[in-house]
Amino acid sequence: MPILTFARRKIGETLEIYWILVRIMVPVILLTELLSRLGLIDALAPAFGPVMSLVGLPPELGLAWLTGLLVGMWGAIPILFTLVPVSELSVADVTVFSSLLLIAHALPLEQKIVQKAGPGLIVTMLFRALGGLLYAFILHRLLSATGWLSAPANPAWIPMSTSSDWRDVFSGLLETMLTMLVILLALQCALDILKRTGILDLLITAMAPLLQLAGIKREAGHLAAVGLFLGISYGGGLLIREARSGAVSPRQVFLTCVFMGFAHSIIEDTLLVVALGADVGGVLVGRLVFAVIATAVVARIVRNLPDATFFRWAFHNPGPAEEKPAVMRRG
Repeated sequence: MPILTFARRKIGETLEIYWILVRIMVPVILLTELLSRLGLIDALAPAFGPVMSLVGLPPELGLAWLTGLLVGMWGAIPILFTLVPVSELSVADVTVFSSLLLIAHALPLEQKIVQKAGPGLIVTMLFRALGGLLYAFILHRLLSATGWLSAPANPAWIPMSTSSDWRDVFSGLLETMLTMLVILLALQCALDILKRTGILDLLITAMAPLLQLAGIKREAGHLAAVGLFLGISYGGGLLIREARSGAVSPRQVFLTCVFMGFAHSIIEDTLLVVALGADVGGVLVGRLVFAVIATAVVARIVRNLPDATFFRWAFHNPGPAEEKPAVMRRG
């Protein structure tokens, strides 16, 4: 039966992803709880103070962002309300932190994928980390000046929160893991339905004019749109193939990677942080606008760089394929 076959396949795929996440998340959550109980979080918080103060967030959340930078979204999300109780956060706080996390997370893993397409690992990491801070800073200043989203945070889902004893911690951890499995299954099925019904293709096509504003040409537009909706693993994988074939110029490969760094997996990741209480306007609409403008600025700079400077600055170990005239053309 097709439905049963589909269900078994999606459950199998989801469980494979889920097990990887569990092996990362459970140690991170328990370690964070232990550090908190030993008072080390309070001791470490001042080190993150200057960075977090730029975006108007409690210094304790610097540890959550650092975890997100190294591990990914699912590493940072469960410890968010462990570090700072939800009662002490506003919708603006959750939105700013979520925006910072959405742009800059899982850098070692995701930028390693990007590196395979040509762009340098360090430069793309810096773009994402600094881009995340810049957007979070702009969003914080805007929300502070207007008073928007100043209401107390009201998350639909609290992964973990501060607890008085270890029994509650393990009970909350189990509940979080089970909820995460349900969320992953729902998201995987929803994305598959979007693909099979052709809605995803329509969305990708609709993004073409927006991508052109960012300086991404038709040759790379489809790849950028795939990354936008399905994430860096999908978009980056396609980019690796196209870059190696010479079908997409190095400058367009670079700009596509920059854009995907600022805005990718906008369906799955956005739904996650909205469930935490973030405002969809800040984490989706504003982030897309920022991604387009920031990539357009980078495109203007990249267009004016000589080939030798561009490859030395932006690409990692240019290979023979990049010396072909068709690939060396300006993007």
